Amino acid sequence: MPPVPTVLAVALALALPVAAVADEGDASAASTVAAAGVSEFDRIVVTATRTERALADVPAVVTAIDRARMDRELAQDLRQLFRYEPGITVTSGVGRFGLGDIRIRGLGGNRVRIETDGIAVSDAFAIGSFSNANRNFVDLDTLKAVEVVRGPSSALYGSDALGGVVAFVTKDPSDYLAPGKDAHFGLKAGYLGENDGLFAGATAAFGGERWSGLVAVSHRQGRERENRGGNRSAGAARTAPNPQESDGRGLLGKLVFAPDADQRFKLTVEGTEDSVDTDVLSALGDVSMAAGAPPSARVLAQTGDDHQTRARVAFAHELDALDAALAGALRWQVYRQDSETTQRTRERRVTLAGGRELNPTLREREFNFDQRLYGLEAVAHKTLQASAVEHAFTYGLELTRTETRQKRDGRAVNLATGAVSSTILPDTFPVRDFPVSETTQAALYLQDEIAFAGGAFRLVPGLRVDRYELEPELDPVFATDNPGVAVTPLRETRVSPKLGAVWHFAPDWSLFGGYQRGFRAPPYNDVNLGFTNLQFGYTAIPNPDLKPETSDGVELGVRFAGDAAHAEASAYYNRYDDFIESQRLVGVDQRGLMVFQSQNVQNAEIHGVEARGGVELGRLAPALDGWSLRAAAAWSKGENRDTGAPLASIDPLRATLGLAYDRDAWGVELVGRFAARQDELPASGQFEIPGYGVLDLLAHWNFAPGATVDAGVFNLGDRKYWDAGDVPSGVPATSAVLDRYTSPGRTFGVSVALNW
Repeated sequence: MPPVPTVLAVALALALPVAAVADEGDASAASTVAAAGVSEFDRIVVTATRTERALADVPAVVTAIDRARMDRELAQDLRQLFRYEPGITVTSGVGRFGLGDIRIRGLGGNRVRIETDGIAVSDAFAIGSFSNANRNFVDLDTLKAVEVVRGPSSALYGSDALGGVVAFVTKDPSDYLAPGKDAHFGLKAGYLGENDGLFAGATAAFGGERWSGLVAVSHRQGRERENRGGNRSAGAARTAPNPQESDGRGLLGKLVFAPDADQRFKLTVEGTEDSVDTDVLSALGDVSMAAGAPPSARVLAQTGDDHQTRARVAFAHELDALDAALAGALRWQVYRQDSETTQRTRERRVTLAGGRELNPTLREREFNFDQRLYGLEAVAHKTLQASAVEHAFTYGLELTRTETRQKRDGRAVNLATGAVSSTILPDTFPVRDFPVSETTQAALYLQDEIAFAGGAFRLVPGLRVDRYELEPELDPVFATDNPGVAVTPLRETRVSPKLGAVWHFAPDWSLFGGYQRGFRAPPYNDVNLGFTNLQFGYTAIPNPDLKPETSDGVELGVRFAGDAAHAEASAYYNRYDDFIESQRLVGVDQRGLMVFQSQNVQNAEIHGVEARGGVELGRLAPALDGWSLRAAAAWSKGENRDTGAPLASIDPLRATLGLAYDRDAWGVELVGRFAARQDELPASGQFEIPGYGVLDLLAHWNFAPGATVDAGVFNLGDRKYWDAGDVPSGVPATSAVLDRYTSPGRTFGVSVALNW
């Protein structure tokens, strides 16, 4: 790994002189920004401070992606959404389960808060080879914007914002309506070659003097995502992707009543549904009960049927101009959200004895993970002027109650005798891996944005108090599977402070940074982890003494926002304490059973540098009118402070560089994606992901009023490469199936949008 100064120099060289004008691909925003002579950092964001602020006034690094950029880059899933964002990684699994979590600066999973319109997306949970509930519940076609806050954000967002926040913002009727325009209709359809995917959507908005509404629907279908694996055999040696058929749809409906110009009542109904059928050919073949043991069974067929749904209803009230002593503006909402993952597996196998196939058996497994969330949130704003100092207060409360249920069920049918058993070793079904759990969270937070010297200096202190209560239920399924194991409740109160600052110390230049405290409450599945198997000699016990995971983060950065160019560079350091390790072997009990328990065992630190920027070349030389550049880079280093070993979740140095040419009706952009070799791994002998450079070609054409074609050729050079988010931790360098984790070769995508 190159030393930090070298990496910082490379990042600054990439970012300071270059970037796409305006919104890195948003043509409409680009023309508006160019005409006004303003910078990318004039873009308004909300998530970082819960107030509408220009990026130049935010004391944190925020990534903002709007609808036009999503369309321009043909983003249809999370991986494509963050394709050109170093420092943000979307993981995925091969074989069956697809997209995984979003990692921000090396931290992912449930340690990153993902929310839609302020409502948290369901948790992820995985156990064993047949159960994997992810957090991929968002239909990108229903969104108008995405904002990502990099780094700890618990002072405003509480538990699960240890690594950062990903905020999805859905479309509103007002995004399509304007004075004199009371209706809008839009259609979009397209194709993505990497998975032979077809997608289509429609948006309709209507409005009058007081009432307005919006309906957006979408549908998508496809096959398995391509890779560069050439082995298409059935069995463990297979490197080609398993055959898949996917189907998904989304619905967003909003009804808005505005009794006057300063307030709105809003009813939102949203739903997503995704289904994936997989022929798991890579699981076929001989299997052994233990490493090095002779095969004891042979899998003849295995299929997976995975289904995921999310539905929410929310009622909100927004008041923009309150004449109250404590609030000048107020927004509150109540909501309910149901998220469910159901995964079914069918497997035919035989036992092996003396080279003979015996006892043909059909194994059927079902995994279910269900979360129901009720919530109330309210946020108020009040601005006060005191002499030459302005205070912009933001304060609010959040109340949520979440019921989480998980169950695994199954049976084995002897196809020769017809005998049915509920035992598939090591489980006797049904089982729960943690009891039915109800989590109640309450929070109060306060932030003050203090502006001095006419706004040239902004100090942003904040404080949040969280109360977390876990109530488990000892239901018959959990009690039967874990005899004699008592479940335990949990009560935690945490205080999370922050202090940020922005100093516009010269025309076009500013410094920003600050300190943030982060935490993550002990999750239900770790507090009351439960599984007991007498035959195999192990048990799991609860841990009522688990402490929250915590972090302390500091960041310092500089921004430049000129007429022709903009740039941002920052350095950060985050220290994490009391990471929870699930299913840790802690000893042997009096029955001779190995005892597993979740414990606080790991301390870590992650530090790094990030840079991004852009330039409109036509402002530097008229002969270059229409040309622009964009760039971004991120480098980080993570270490387990207890052992000194590198963290496996840390990406190598990554960068993007784009050269674009835009005219009034069309434009093209050549974008490069680059990564250094991943050579810092927790243990020797692991696969070091090679570095790579990949080129993409994007194009758009507004061929008629309200009609646009967006197209792209990805991996233009048809290069074979591995993305860090696609390679599981611990893969040995000698593995014969490394090609299983490769990214697609050259692929093509196109979409056509009509709006009137």
